[in-house]
Amino acid sequence: MRVAIDGYEANAEARVGIGRYAFELLSAIARRQAGSNAPFDDVRVYLPEPVRPHMPKPGAKWHYRSLSPKQLWTMIGLPLALFRDRPRADVIFSPTHYIPRWVTIPRVMAIMDLSYLTYPELFRSEDLHKLIHWTAYSVRHAAKIITISEFSKHAIIDEYRLPENMVVVAYPALSDAVTKLRMKRTKVSLVPKRYILSVGTLQPRKNFTRLIEAVSLLTDKEIELIIVGKRGWLYDEIFAAPKKFGVGNRVHFLEYVSDDELASLYQHAACFVLPSLYEGFGLPVLEAMAHGTTVVLSKRSSLPEIAGDAGIYVKPEDTESIARGITLALSEKAIDRSKRIAIGKKRVGEFTWDKAAEKVIDVLKEVGMEKEVNGKV
Repeated sequence: MRVAIDGYEANAEARVGIGRYAFELLSAIARRQAGSNAPFDDVRVYLPEPVRPHMPKPGAKWHYRSLSPKQLWTMIGLPLALFRDRPRADVIFSPTHYIPRWVTIPRVMAIMDLSYLTYPELFRSEDLHKLIHWTAYSVRHAAKIITISEFSKHAIIDEYRLPENMVVVAYPALSDAVTKLRMKRTKVSLVPKRYILSVGTLQPRKNFTRLIEAVSLLTDKEIELIIVGKRGWLYDEIFAAPKKFGVGNRVHFLEYVSDDELASLYQHAACFVLPSLYEGFGLPVLEAMAHGTTVVLSKRSSLPEIAGDAGIYVKPEDTESIARGITLALSEKAIDRSKRIAIGKKRVGEFTWDKAAEKVIDVLKEVGMEKEVNGKV
């Protein structure tokens, strides 16, 4: 069986969200392809730019095609390459919300979540239009859909009125780099002695403004807040919040830190807080639990599914609830905190990229075999 993969997101220089998911999945599939029992006869990864050094190395059954144009990639560049290449692929996997158009090859896509439908006001208009209309087109023409949580699966099924077997969950996991850094105990310089940590792209859905307000409500007026994340969109209100709520000297924004520094920030945090309004999964939750940090989370979307009994849960639209959750994390007895951390570390072990890749491989085989049985081109 010959498989084509859209490597656009995985090949990005700065990988967050869907880019990180795509890269880790491709890396895990590539490891299988390099073994003696490769699942596919050939895998071709299509890119609108040259292959970046972080991508899996090419091999006998793993190849790259660098093409153009980057603009209108799923409309022109990728469909044209799929049409020209021989022998034709049996199935194409697009680990993004958008599948290539104008092709008859069976297509498998990935959807992270439906936050753009639940909270459309939190997106820029140009992004929202593509997410709504291009995703809807892709869903109508996809043979199968991969997603990242049971929460997202049922949201997709309900919204697009799909049969349950149309959507398959392949959970994300920690990268190998994060797993290795769990063993290191380093200290980042120039950080507060006691701090709360939150990690995520600066955008309204992450609910950082309410988190900052919740910090202002804490009785502990010494503890500080560190938010790690690049600027996303509609972030002016987030940057204005510390001054607005009188905690300007206690809130610190770090747009970029190295993997070593981030690991240290997790390890030395008094607790980790993610009061998101909506999360398809929430990888920073796994990272925090892996580093032995108590997690305070919204009791909403996928977060209870991911953290289970390790989490302290809050109502994300209630700043007093967020403040109470943080207070509980800071004041929990050592024996209770140790139990919670142990549960969290066990939960982390249940999520692996090899398991996720196996799910995707099974789906691609199923779809490719159906094509062969039905005699489709």
